[in-house]
Amino acid sequence: MTHPFEVAASDLEARLEELVDATFSDLQSQFLVLPRGSGFIEYQDFQQAYETLKTQTLGFTKLDITRVWNALAADALVLVVVRTVLGFSPPEWAEVAASHTGMDIPQGAVRSLDRRVRSNRQMFAKPNVAGTTTGIRAQVLLNVAVQMLRAGAPPQHQGMIHRLDKADTADGLSSIQNAANLHVPYSMLLYERYLGRPYASHRDAVSELVGDLMENAIEQQLATNGISHRKTGRAERIEGFDQAPDFIVPDEFAPAVVIEAKLTNDDGTARDKHTRLTHLAEMRDERERAGRPSFEVVACIDGRGFGVRREDMRKLIRATRGKVFTFATLDRLVANTTLQQFRT
Repeated sequence: MTHPFEVAASDLEARLEELVDATFSDLQSQFLVLPRGSGFIEYQDFQQAYETLKTQTLGFTKLDITRVWNALAADALVLVVVRTVLGFSPPEWAEVAASHTGMDIPQGAVRSLDRRVRSNRQMFAKPNVAGTTTGIRAQVLLNVAVQMLRAGAPPQHQGMIHRLDKADTADGLSSIQNAANLHVPYSMLLYERYLGRPYASHRDAVSELVGDLMENAIEQQLATNGISHRKTGRAERIEGFDQAPDFIVPDEFAPAVVIEAKLTNDDGTARDKHTRLTHLAEMRDERERAGRPSFEVVACIDGRGFGVRREDMRKLIRATRGKVFTFATLDRLVANTTLQQFRT
């Protein structure tokens, strides 16, 4: 199967449908496999923290701040277990705690705390930690959680549902005890999984790692071939560009190749990247018409988001003059672009 980058620019239009098919066939669904990341919690670790909390609270019959704090001191991962029982994200927990107490609890601080307990499960073991800023914030979070879990879900107006109105928290402690001692019915577990999406929290936590997969692969190709390049930062301003490309070769002062990279299964995100590449192609064309030094536009894309709209892929192949690569063809990136001129 012939790929767009293997066809002369003058022949692209005549073979466009074939080239769209070839690119579509290379796109891979990336949502089935996720990076573990440094903060991934294995089930056995989560189970250990859960059992610590259950033991300290006597099967959730004595749920009070002292017992929950003792559980936290024994295993800091209890913080994540309590948050999971609530069904809140770290920023949501921070917001609820702040509104209940009037204390300023930055959402970023709670995100950081949620990450730290995963790698340091003894961070609350020292007696004096309760008096530190981190300890005080943790106590406030836990105290609010205890109050909410003991109370359960309050009545709501018609057409509304409370976030605690779920199998293990709807009726306060009795709900938690039933879930812990009798086990939640599988149909209810599946229903709540449907509401929350499997791996949702982990997907959010590693979203940047997922996004970096393509950029890291490109950087490896450039480094392996000894190609000087400039990798731009997020929202960085580069003179001469409305929006900075992800990579500029050799640098922004004499750009010869600009590379846009994206991995997504969302068609809206893919369309945004299409728009950026089209704009770069327009800048290239303007420079060529004015007789100024120009650059080659290269797209490195993957994910099913780019396979939704056929017309968008036609435009992308035209805009890049065939320089469209996926994970499946990234090993041919240097040999089939102007990048080969910068090999050392």
